[in-house]
Amino acid sequence: MRIAFVLFDRINLLDFAGTYDALMRLKKLDFASNLTCKTCALKEEVYDNNGLRFIPSNPHESLDGYDMVVVPGGIGTRALAQDEIFLAWLRSSKSAPIKVGVCTGSLLLGAAGFLKDKLATTHPNAKDLLLTYGVKDVLDRRIVDEGDILTSAGVSASIDIGIYLCKRLFGDEAAKEVAASMDYPFFDSIQL
Repeated sequence: MRIAFVLFDRINLLDFAGTYDALMRLKKLDFASNLTCKTCALKEEVYDNNGLRFIPSNPHESLDGYDMVVVPGGIGTRALAQDEIFLAWLRSSKSAPIKVGVCTGSLLLGAAGFLKDKLATTHPNAKDLLLTYGVKDVLDRRIVDEGDILTSAGVSASIDIGIYLCKRLFGDEAAKEVAASMDYPFFDSIQL
């Protein structure tokens, strides 16, 4: 399984790290030996909203060919939702069977057209903005699973959606082991 994490300037670190950590534990715990994660961006380096530098593993490459594309949130999403070059690049993930918007990453999926007529969620402060992208409705839930598109609520929901993805892909036992290895006590409360 090939997973791409979309990086950009002013990303929220926990939106990326919470989901990444949960998914990478699938490999460590022997549920997905062929799992690979790449960090992808349109720049050679990007900075989170506090100035932490990331060096993407796959800068400037298409997002086509990945099994899952994860789009974290952050304050940088507001400007990128108006950036046609970025949105065209994000649309190159069209063939990915699973696309995930973490927190305000859902704004970028919406701006790229992936959420039209779908249910979704996002950070509570961005719900009205998400509605402007043709979303059927923005739900007050931690996770919304529309099959090929999943979205999660605010920043801390990045861990929830990471564990939920473990469950969806590899079952309850995998998700429970991942949650236990993260010392995540809220496993039973992860629901749609």
